Amino acid sequence: MKRYLSILTDMELKINDGHYHPGQRLPSVRDAAKLYGCSVSTAVRAYAELEKKHAIYSIPQSGYYVVAKPEDLSSGRDDNKIDFSSALPDINVFPYMDFQHCLNKAIDTYKQQLFTGGDLRGLTKLRQTLMSHLANDQVFAKMEQIMITSGAQRALEILARMPFPNGKETILVEQPSYDIYLRYLEAEGIPVDGIPRSAAGVDLQVLEQKFKYGGIKFFYTMSRYHNPLGTTYSAEERKTIARLAGKYDVYVVEDDYMGDLGEEKGFDSIYTYNRTSHVVYVKSFSKIIFPGLRLGTVVLPERLLDTFLAYKGHADTSLLSQAALDVYIRNGMYERHKYKIRSQYAARIKGVNDAVSRQNDAGYVKLSGVDSGLYIQFKLPQTVNLDRLMKRLSVRNVKVMAGKQFYLTNWLEREKFMRVSISLVKPEKIEEGVRIIMEEVGREMGT
Repeated sequence: MKRYLSILTDMELKINDGHYHPGQRLPSVRDAAKLYGCSVSTAVRAYAELEKKHAIYSIPQSGYYVVAKPEDLSSGRDDNKIDFSSALPDINVFPYMDFQHCLNKAIDTYKQQLFTGGDLRGLTKLRQTLMSHLANDQVFAKMEQIMITSGAQRALEILARMPFPNGKETILVEQPSYDIYLRYLEAEGIPVDGIPRSAAGVDLQVLEQKFKYGGIKFFYTMSRYHNPLGTTYSAEERKTIARLAGKYDVYVVEDDYMGDLGEEKGFDSIYTYNRTSHVVYVKSFSKIIFPGLRLGTVVLPERLLDTFLAYKGHADTSLLSQAALDVYIRNGMYERHKYKIRSQYAARIKGVNDAVSRQNDAGYVKLSGVDSGLYIQFKLPQTVNLDRLMKRLSVRNVKVMAGKQFYLTNWLEREKFMRVSISLVKPEKIEEGVRIIMEEVGREMGT
């Protein structure tokens, strides 16, 4: 990332987090250059970009000041609530001005194509752009293998319904796992089996037995930033899963929906390690930009392409959204926004970890040990009445997600936990929220 862009991103974060208040004078250009260890011209460029985005304004002979927002983007939300439940992106860091520019540019650039039905596989230019974008995550694919869908969920549903070349029928899912997908599989009557996954990972010997004898069509997994655990498989686990897939002719559907939050350099996905074309890679753009975009992409082995297209059936995604995303990525805006979100979320994850370390004296709560991403698992003693605990937290205006909904309905080996999400919680509310959780857990334990 260019130096002025990193300065710009940091300044925006400080403004959004309240470090700089509306009407407050910012450091002078020379002071900013010293602060960031850059040239004066670089600082001037960063300030100029902030001024273009209407985040700051200048007064001759005085300096730069933070613009007072005409309306609070979070208006309508209850400031008394501490929301650890939502997985929605923070509306206050949504790139409105940037994306509006991309929409306008997309209309000018693709105006002829916007009035057609569109390619079933997705906008050709976007798929070309995604080849380079995915390669940054070590996912190397031909354009023909890349399909655009109306969200990652749509891709997962198609994969669940369509037959696979191995002729098997059962879908293997981690327990716990993505609750909406589990409910979909159950509602559709699709054969499904589970394998326990904890903060420590998955038992690879049990996984091998499932692959060998379970009639598994594909194994659905979130290799990093697992929902709801928040954890990431080790490189050795990812390598082993990729090897077992080829050995037993079992496909892996790797849902890398939060991959853009990754801070690991050169992270290799299961897709990267597989050499037998048994991995389907799925990615969402909704968690980084905004859910209403409804865009996801899937990278398919060549032998699955025709079947996937047949089950997809029609072009289901807005061409304007695809064109705008293409402009957004190619202009470097996506990379900069990703960095902003990643930095913000990492700070909030740290805030939760630090607060728990200060307030978990009794040791009742065990964390899943994550330092980035979106989720943290708060594992609880089995004696805790989770329903009662959730009600008590709600009365005290703290919202979390109960872990039981992330399991198959008939799954009996459930850990007792809460899923804590950090995307919408205000940083200044984290300490108070964790304190209330610890107090109510202690109350449940009789202390």
